[in-house]
Amino acid sequence: MAASESKLWYLERINLFRDLSDDEMETVDRVASMRSIDKGHYIYFPEEPSSVVFLLKKGRVKLGAYGADGREMIKAILDPGEVFGELSIAGEEKRSDFAQALDDDTRICAIEKSEMLRLMKTNPGLAMNMTRTIGERLQRMERRFEGLLFKDARTRILDFMIGMAKDQSRNEDQVVTLHHDLTHQDIANLTATSRQTVTTVLNELKQDGVIDFDRKTITIFQPKKLV
Repeated sequence: MAASESKLWYLERINLFRDLSDDEMETVDRVASMRSIDKGHYIYFPEEPSSVVFLLKKGRVKLGAYGADGREMIKAILDPGEVFGELSIAGEEKRSDFAQALDDDTRICAIEKSEMLRLMKTNPGLAMNMTRTIGERLQRMERRFEGLLFKDARTRILDFMIGMAKDQSRNEDQVVTLHHDLTHQDIANLTATSRQTVTTVLNELKQDGVIDFDRKTITIFQPKKLV
């Protein structure tokens, strides 16, 4: 690994640590362990002990769960800078979901729950950031659950694209191209719909001139028509 891409270099790009001093970052560096995960490999499974907090430094990670029928439901797709497995801090004893690497050479940093709690105890700013992170994750899950209860399949798919667009552009009138690497089945798992429904909705929007798409991108020409 190049000197410019040391473990500390990656840690400094984790959102959770953005307010820490140099000395505090050195402390985090000492207690954290970094490793690379190949695409498709699992970082943890449901029912495993929830004793480690993970930081995503490179690549993407999928968080999901399996229903009683074995169907996969994707809870979130995480990008570099995000934290996962953080519910161990909130008292979770066993994992309720799985985490899987989506890219080759996905790099994660692991910190034992006990070490993270110690760091939070001595650094109020870190404790506040962690509390905010947990709260925001739970709020997103609550909004998604409400969507499953009260919105139809088409609206859930539209909401998914609107959310991706907001992450990449604040201008609601601007044409935006979403780079996602998600299959129609992935989008279905994220929106609790079927692959056939996702394909039908995307094709209808394409025919209406609202979007265009290929295997890697979705270009939204008329964002307001998704609302």
